[in-house]
This record gives sequence, structure tokens and C-alpha cells, in this order.
Amino acid sequence: MKALCNGIRINYEIEGEGPWVVMSHSLACHLGMWDEQAQALKGKYKVLRFDTRGHGQSDAPATAYTLEQMADDLHALLQQLNVQAPHFVGLSMGGMIGMTYALKYPGVFRSLVLCDTTSRYPAELRSVWTDRIKLATEKGMEPLVEPTLKRWFTESFLAQRPPLVERVAAMIRNTPVAGYVGCCHAIPQIDLTDRLHTIDCPVQVIVGEQDAGTPVTMAREIHEAIPGSEMVILPNASHLSNLEQAEAFNRALTGFLGKH
Repeated sequence: MKALCNGIRINYEIEGEGPWVVMSHSLACHLGMWDEQAQALKGKYKVLRFDTRGHGQSDAPATAYTLEQMADDLHALLQQLNVQAPHFVGLSMGGMIGMTYALKYPGVFRSLVLCDTTSRYPAELRSVWTDRIKLATEKGMEPLVEPTLKRWFTESFLAQRPPLVERVAAMIRNTPVAGYVGCCHAIPQIDLTDRLHTIDCPVQVIVGEQDAGTPVTMAREIHEAIPGSEMVILPNASHLSNLEQAEAFNRALTGFLGKH
């Protein structure tokens, strides 16, 4: 289904009944990244998943995006669907959108689950994003598929779970170049750490122990900046910890949601 939000069409799916849970995916994925979690949650919750601007079946304007703009997209979607007091779950870029939203629209989220994400990128890492923009613009998404998979999953998982890895490879490959580039302009600008203490809802931070892209040190920085937050480190998981260790991830997530 699609809704006109903040000037673009956002694709979304709703499943289940109960308190709202809103799920936001990583860069170069789409709402299908959350299939395993939606399946686990829809018996007790009303699960809203959406394709971020530039991804999946949402519109992909050919401009530089900002995290604040993506938070506004989400705000418009929640208003259109009359979503009240949702739990929010975001991974990587999705977590960045969640933090940006929680700071811009305080009091909306019932709880916030931040997975394999960061609240700040060091200036010296910004050139990485410039390189990715250049590669995608000049050669399309295909050259990004293999290096991205190697960052997102452990070697053993890549070897043992080819069907799931191929499912994620297809998401990366089929991400519109304009959408990928637009988000690559937004992500390295994040600098929220010093404001996180003002977030006024329960927060859980989940991170894969072997996440190279947003490592445990970045998760710990978020955890330490938000008083009362919980932190869960998942062994044998890299960046897409919700897929690599789905059972442990779901156990941590459902336990936290159940408390709040």
C-alpha cells in the first residue's frame, strides 16, 4: 500500500493486531528485511513496516536527502495512518531515523529499539560515503553488492546461508541509485550523541558482536548517552543481526517490548 507523505509516495505494509510496532530498515534494503521479525510480532502487535524514501517501492527523488527529511516522511505516514504511541525499531539507517525522529517529535514513541546503528560518524570516515556515492553514480549498484554483503554478515553465515544472503543481495542490487545516493548524503551527517540524553522513552540498544560498520563501541556510546537504556550484544552476528541471529534478536526484542 502507498501513502503520499511529505511530497513523496511511501510504500508500507501492516500486519497483526495490538499495540503498534513501527520498523525501519537499513540502507540498500527494504521492508522485507524485517520479514522474520514481523512474523514473530504480528500475533501480539500491529506491525507497520515501510520502505524509506529512495528504497523498495517508495519514490526515489534524485536529490541529496537528510535524516530530518526522512523523519518527516515517517511523521507524515504515522499521522495519515493514525498510529498512536508506537514502539519503534530501526536498524542502521533505520536507527538513525528513529533517533532523529525521537528528538524532533518527543513524546510520540512508546519505546525505541536501536539496532546496529550510530549516533555520530567521525569526520575521517566521511570519505567512505563519498566513494560509495561515486561508485553507485558511475557504475550502478552491482559493484556494491559483494563488499556490502561482506560488511553485513560474518564469513560463516555467508557460507552457510546462501538463500538468505541472495535475498539480501537482491535488495542491494535493486535499490534505486538515486535513493542510495540520496541516503549516502544523509547518513554521514549524523551527530546526535550530545542530545540523546533528552530522549524520554525506554530505549534498547542491540548490536552484533562482530558488526564492523557500526561496531559495539558505537552502540555503547548510544547506550551510555541515554540514561536507563538497555544494551544487548548478540554473539556471532555482524551488521544485519536481525537476520544473522534472528532467534536471539527476536528474543531480545520481544522481551523488551513486553516490558513496555
